[in-house]
Amino acid sequence: MPDIQLLPETLAFLDRQHGQFIAGEAVAPSGTTTAFGVTNPATEDVIAQISPASDAEIDQAVAAAKASFEQVWADFNPYARGVMLNKLADLIEANGEQIAQLETLSSGKSINLSRMFEVQQSAIFLRYFAGWTTKIAGETLQPSFPSMTGEQYSAFTRREPIGVVAGIIPWNFPLMIAIWKLGAALACGCTVVLKPSEFTPLTILRVAELAREAGIPDGVINIVNGMGDVGAKLIQHPDVRKVSFTGSVATGKKVNLTAAADLTRCTLELGGKNTAALLKDADIDRAVGGLLQLGYIHQGQVCAAPERVYVHASRLDELLNKLGGALSQAPMGSPLDESVLFGPISNKPQYEKVCHYLNVANKENRVVVGGQAVAGPVNGKGYFVQPTIVQATSANDILMQEETFGPILSFMAYEEEDELLSLINNTPYGLGTSLWTNNLSATMRMIPKIESGTVWVNLHTMVDPAVPFGGVKHSGIGREFGSAFIDEYTEVKSVIMAY
Repeated sequence: MPDIQLLPETLAFLDRQHGQFIAGEAVAPSGTTTAFGVTNPATEDVIAQISPASDAEIDQAVAAAKASFEQVWADFNPYARGVMLNKLADLIEANGEQIAQLETLSSGKSINLSRMFEVQQSAIFLRYFAGWTTKIAGETLQPSFPSMTGEQYSAFTRREPIGVVAGIIPWNFPLMIAIWKLGAALACGCTVVLKPSEFTPLTILRVAELAREAGIPDGVINIVNGMGDVGAKLIQHPDVRKVSFTGSVATGKKVNLTAAADLTRCTLELGGKNTAALLKDADIDRAVGGLLQLGYIHQGQVCAAPERVYVHASRLDELLNKLGGALSQAPMGSPLDESVLFGPISNKPQYEKVCHYLNVANKENRVVVGGQAVAGPVNGKGYFVQPTIVQATSANDILMQEETFGPILSFMAYEEEDELLSLINNTPYGLGTSLWTNNLSATMRMIPKIESGTVWVNLHTMVDPAVPFGGVKHSGIGREFGSAFIDEYTEVKSVIMAY
């Protein structure tokens, strides 16, 4: 099928000179900094120019967020907060095709996925957070102080918003993850300064404009663009009270150290070497469908996606044959083609990283399917690699231990349940694990022993706004979603009264 037709408003947005979004206004490039290009990974064409934030603009963004927090948003009517978040969700859906096109052009994500996740899921999560604005509550407590002269005591707690939140956004799901941070912060009464990835800044800039249309007060949402130095300056800013970071483990450790130096609260959602474990009774056809859709979704560039698969020895050949056959029939090409399942890797540095791991696979393991970089559909350009199946030789192979963040799944057989538990936990990460089985007894035995923030059963990667999400070990600190997010964006104040 041919590529979809780009909307006139998409093309017009790309033609604009983009800078920051501060205090409710798109800030034009100042001319004091050199713009950087946003590259379409399917063609390697530069599609937009972005001016990085100067030190003065970073200060302005934080000052706008602080002023809005102190003067407007912290004391804003909770119901009205929820109404505005719901209105923003409506506007995201109403402008969904433009947003999806901007996303696909800058990240290489399938247009179908952009519509489903960056648009639909962003709206769903926003509405979930909107529902919490009127339900953030403290506790009433009874102290045990002895009465000296007949006095009595009572106590209660208040949940109060932290203040200005710095959100650092990755390039793989740049709008949806921004909405996770923005929705949580705003629902609790905080204001935000978001720093998107330099590879994918377009969609959140558009949504910031929609936020003003939704009635969200100026300064509640601010966007600063640039490279890592902009994020570092934002994290170090003395008026930032919390940092919420999603990204790599290496960068997350630096973020944590920087934030901790000034005792700034920090939530980290980092990487994973996630496991899909197929027990002896697993439904192989169901697992094949799950791995095809969720292991290779967005070319494997999903923090929770399975990268290593442990399969009972009696079922390994069946799984490899069926999954290999399904992969060989999956179309690869332009992400603007609605019939295409696999598009490009999202940016050149990640493409080079994935190619490195493909070289490792070809030298050290048995490549069952794929294993090569390929020419793109437009003049041979673009960052395309084949979805790959690797059969590992050891649980300590590079591809069984290091996060590739690409369309490479490594498979290995096991024999006994105790062995499987040891293999699952043989990683410095602990984001997500899936068990594929109908054996309830085995499932219930294993779940408490698995070192992961999430355990899925007969599915993988799926996240829901009602269910807390986050990792253990090197996969992160803190939780998003559910009611757990309230702990991350509020301070508890205790009040004790004598009467």
